[in-house]
Amino acid sequence: MNTNPRTNGLRVLIVDDDEVSLAISRHTVERAGYPVQVAHDGGEALEILRRGECRLVITDWEMPGMNGLELCRQIRGGDFAGYIYVILLTSRGETKDIVAGLSAGADDFMTKPFDPAELRVRMRTGERILSMETRDLAIFAMAKLAESRDPETGAHLERMRSYSRVLAQHLSRQAKFASRVDADYVRMIYLTSPLHDIGKVGIPDSVLLKPARLSDREFDMMKQHTLIGAETLEAALLQHPEAAFLRMGRDIALTHHERFDGSGYPQGLSGEDIPLCGRIVALADVYDALTTKRVYKDAFEHDVAKSIIIEESGSHFDPDIVEAFLATENEFVSIRKRFDGEEDDALVPAPIHLPPIESVATPVGAV
Repeated sequence: MNTNPRTNGLRVLIVDDDEVSLAISRHTVERAGYPVQVAHDGGEALEILRRGECRLVITDWEMPGMNGLELCRQIRGGDFAGYIYVILLTSRGETKDIVAGLSAGADDFMTKPFDPAELRVRMRTGERILSMETRDLAIFAMAKLAESRDPETGAHLERMRSYSRVLAQHLSRQAKFASRVDADYVRMIYLTSPLHDIGKVGIPDSVLLKPARLSDREFDMMKQHTLIGAETLEAALLQHPEAAFLRMGRDIALTHHERFDGSGYPQGLSGEDIPLCGRIVALADVYDALTTKRVYKDAFEHDVAKSIIIEESGSHFDPDIVEAFLATENEFVSIRKRFDGEEDDALVPAPIHLPPIESVATPVGAV
C-alpha cells in the first residue's frame, strides 16, 4: 500500500532476474513510498504493462530471454494506454552503452551499484514527466468537445488516432522515413491527430449536421474547418513556439483534406509539399469515414474501403501511405472491431463486390 501521498498512487515495476538486485531495488523504491510490482524478465514485464498496472519501469539490462534493451523497444513500439517511463539499470557505464540504452527507448540510465538517493531523485523526475500527460488528456478533451457537435461519429477520434499511429509505426521501419519518423513522431501523431477537425466548432449546425448531400455553397463553408482549426492552433503556437505538438496539430488540421495529386483543399498542395502527418491522417480519416455509418451512407466492409483506397493511390493518397496501410490492414481491422465492441482477433474478411468509386467519392470528401 502506498503511504506517501506525494507519489500520487504511481505504481513502479521493477524488472530483474537477480533476486539480490531485485530485493535492493524494491527496498529503495518502497522506502520512497511507491507501491511495487516485480517481474523477472522482459516478457513477464510486458504482460504487467499491458494490464495498465504500472507507468514507471526500473529494468536491468542483462536478463535471459528478452533483455532490458529489447524491453525498451517493445515498450516504445507497444499500444499502451499511456506513456511508460523507463529507467535502465546496468553495470555497463561506457558512453556507447548509454547511447545504446537511450536509443532503445530508455528515458534514464543508471549504473550499478546505484546510490538509493539518486534513484529516488530520478524516479521523481519520471513522475514529473508522467504528470505532463495531463496535457495529452486536455488535448483529447478539446478534440472530443468539437466532435460532440456531431452525434454520428461515435469513437471516431479513438479509432483514427490508432490508425494514424499504426501507419506511422510502419513508416518508421522503412528506410525512406527512418530519419523523420521515430518513436517521438509516432507518439506525437497519436496525440495530435484527434485535432484534425477541431475547426468544425466554427461551422454552422445547418451545414455540419445536414442529413443530406451538401450544396456547393455549403461544401465551401464546410471546407473552412481546415482553416479555422489551423488558425486556432497557430494562435496557440505563437504563444508557445517550442510546443512541437501544436505545430503538428496545426499541420494536420490544415492539410488532412489535401490530396496527393493537388486536387484537395484548402491550399491545393500536392505530393511531398503536404506534410507527412497530413498525408497519414488523410488516409486514417477516410478509412474511418468509409467503414462507419454516417447520415449520408451505411458503413462499408473493410475490403470495400481497401479497394477504394487502392484505387485512389497516387491521386487522393500518397502511395507510400497506401503501402503502409496494406502492410498493416489486419491491425486496422482489429482496431475497428475493438472500438465496435467486437473481438479483435479476426483476420481480414473475405473480398466482396466493390461499388463504383464515384458512388462514395463525394460524400467522403465532405467529412
